[in-house]
Amino acid sequence: MEMEPNSTDLPPFFYMETLGLPPSQTYFAVIMGTVAYCFILAGNMTMILSITLNRSLHKPMYLMLLNLPVNDLMGATAFFPQLISSIALEDRSISCAACFLQALLVHLYGGGAYIILTAMAYDRFLAICYPLRYSTLMSNTNLLKIVMGMWLLDLVLILVLFCLLARFRFCGNRIVDMCCNNASLVKLVCGDTSINNYYGLFLSSFLQGMSLLAVVFTYVQILVACLTNKQSDTKSKALRTCATHLTVYLVFQVTTMFPVLSHRFNQVSPYLRRSVGVSILLFPPILNPLIYGLNTKEIRSVVIHFFTKKKVTSFAR
Repeated sequence: MEMEPNSTDLPPFFYMETLGLPPSQTYFAVIMGTVAYCFILAGNMTMILSITLNRSLHKPMYLMLLNLPVNDLMGATAFFPQLISSIALEDRSISCAACFLQALLVHLYGGGAYIILTAMAYDRFLAICYPLRYSTLMSNTNLLKIVMGMWLLDLVLILVLFCLLARFRFCGNRIVDMCCNNASLVKLVCGDTSINNYYGLFLSSFLQGMSLLAVVFTYVQILVACLTNKQSDTKSKALRTCATHLTVYLVFQVTTMFPVLSHRFNQVSPYLRRSVGVSILLFPPILNPLIYGLNTKEIRSVVIHFFTKKKVTSFAR
């Protein structure tokens, strides 16, 4: 049910667009969504446990990496349980509080991914370009400051976004995307949203532009350092580590580009907008553990050792 244009209250519920699934495909969609979410949970929890439970991985690079699966779990958990339950119950409504919480977590996930990947690029830059000073530059104290700074910056930027949104009354309650987000909610408010649009554009440009400039700068410096380094084993290890990070960064850049652009152009099909909107919450959380798990020798060795040890223990019993 649509709200009247002169509504003065927050709607008790928001209604997301129906998925248009025939009854015969409902159970299949629930199963596929559940499998995807379980796969995300398993992959990212494996990453978290591998790093936290192994003292050999308690190094700045891996402790910085630890933030990525935590962030991925936050984004996926904000989206998948609500989506799966709404499909199973055939009810696309969501309470106002739940909608704002989902939107907040989804945006924290998106902003957090950019900031974390930028900080990881900086860590690799220090490790490769300043190897003798690396342990001093990335001491436990400095690492803690960087991690706290990452999450604080992310929280402040996103809270400002939603504080600007909280000024308005809502004249509608139909969300045009697969989940609640700032762009969809702004379209429902009464009044002039120019400031919201300008800040949203600034935030997207800042996060994407800042991270892109930082990654390009650090990788140019790393490339120069590798070309001038005569030790082939050091050069090979540096390039392998950077290739893993760069792959993850490019995956996230590509998946975030389309949802952002789709809201800037009204000509984009609503079905296409909803489809590409899901990609940012689906592909990075699934692919990141696979990319790092397969391409990072230390993490791969820990995971293989854990499962082979568990298998041997079970046979011994």
